[in-house]
Amino acid sequence: MTGATADGMTAAAALKASTLVEALPYIRRFAGKTVVVKYGGNALAGTSNHDALTLFAEDIVMMRLVGMRPVVVHGGGPQISEMMHRLGKESEFVDGLRVTDAETVDIVRMVLKGQVNPQLVAAINVHGNYAVGISGVDAGLIRAEARAAGLGYVGDVTAIDPAVIHGLIDDEFIPVIATIGSDASGQAYNINADTVAGVIAEALGAEKLVYLTDIEGLRRDVADPATLIRQTTADALDQLVADGTIGGGMIPKIESCTRAVRGGVRRAHILDGRIAHVLLLELFTDDGIGTMITAEEG
Repeated sequence: MTGATADGMTAAAALKASTLVEALPYIRRFAGKTVVVKYGGNALAGTSNHDALTLFAEDIVMMRLVGMRPVVVHGGGPQISEMMHRLGKESEFVDGLRVTDAETVDIVRMVLKGQVNPQLVAAINVHGNYAVGISGVDAGLIRAEARAAGLGYVGDVTAIDPAVIHGLIDDEFIPVIATIGSDASGQAYNINADTVAGVIAEALGAEKLVYLTDIEGLRRDVADPATLIRQTTADALDQLVADGTIGGGMIPKIESCTRAVRGGVRRAHILDGRIAHVLLLELFTDDGIGTMITAEEG
């Protein structure tokens, strides 16, 4: 072995060691804390040059093994749109919400519970029998009512009963939740996954609410990466929505973040789920990554 090679190996080993040491205070801080992670359909569909789902699963299992209590909430927008296209139905959106007739709500259930949820559960369980897939209709987890007649079976959350989640995480499982809710009559509703993640985080008293999507964070100008907002507050985001800086499909995500941090969740984060090990970079390093939202400055 040449001196240069040995030096290179030593430097690489030292970097790994320093990274582990850097993570120690964060591991201590977050041990026993609940972190709700919303894994977006865009993150699942929009991989870059690596298998984003595999790396996401590794991050979630690592969080669990160092004593955190991860809860995964998932969407499946692109997958639902693809299935609708295959079945000859066109997707229609109003303010980022999918108009959902009776046929579409059946498609939503089929995709979320039959495709996306098992895919996430299987990816996590490659590393051990940790993940359990559920939906909002299980054990009355998510109660909902129709948001507006023009949206069809799009629901607003009326109540969260987190007993089934508490039972799973107390038994050291990782809940993986599909965002279908139901009303008292059993009618199913398609509920925006960003919204569900926020209300579940609030109901659980989570330490963090994390959104994984297909952009690196919140931008003042969606077309300009240089306008990335690293840290902001709920009041500042309200202003950005009011003046039109934030619009479209980002609105439910931002509204969910601001409600959650005002409701007791300490931090909300918007991260690029296509980046390798983005959760670990955000949780366990000094620099962090993406956009962080707090209730107030400081």
